[in-house]
Amino acid sequence: MEPSTNILVVEDEPLMASFIARGLRDNGYAVDIASDGGQAVTQAQAKDYDLVLLDLRLPVKDGLTVCGELREQSFQSPILMLTALDGADDVVNGLNSGADDYLPKPFDFELLLARIRALLRRSRQLRGNVLRVADLSLDTVDHTATRAGSPIRLTAKEYSLLELLMLHAGQILGREQIAEHVWDENFDPLSNIIDAYVKRLRKKIDHGFDRPLIHTRRSEGYLLSADVPTFSHV
Repeated sequence: MEPSTNILVVEDEPLMASFIARGLRDNGYAVDIASDGGQAVTQAQAKDYDLVLLDLRLPVKDGLTVCGELREQSFQSPILMLTALDGADDVVNGLNSGADDYLPKPFDFELLLARIRALLRRSRQLRGNVLRVADLSLDTVDHTATRAGSPIRLTAKEYSLLELLMLHAGQILGREQIAEHVWDENFDPLSNIIDAYVKRLRKKIDHGFDRPLIHTRRSEGYLLSADVPTFSHV
């Protein structure tokens, strides 16, 4: 299963949006839905998405307008445009507006997944394939982790949480920030699931090692650091 990555699905047809979101969630992705172009721009401004799946024909603002506005606002994540139109001009216009790839409707869902994975791999390769903190390494291409050379088996959510912590090594991440990147809009803020996943991840990462890497700051959040902070890692 793929790591849980934040994807914004922009689709005005409820059944299609539900179908895509359900399929992506089944593959470990965190998904939010925007039903029109105006909502899409607002959500993309408010949340750090790893990829936007953008329909071309939308109310309020069409897909070309949305794509252009996001790029003007320095939105760097991949944009995959979905279109029911077959004309070459529509494809050219979409790519010229800033889209990274396109997929005509109707499409095979496995092909959609393959396109998404390719775009995410390309995006991650731009920042480097391997993340390292002390003797902990995370390969963002094949989604494997090792500590001191020993492999660590991770679930999709554990991988996504560890990747987030490593990308922000040395920084305290609050539960809201973690939920925004690792879970989706259906996350229950009253749930203790984040604490449970951190506990599971800490057991896999730190158990048996003298130097813990995952630390807790009570009432503030978590961080991953090779340095020993002045607060608890219990």
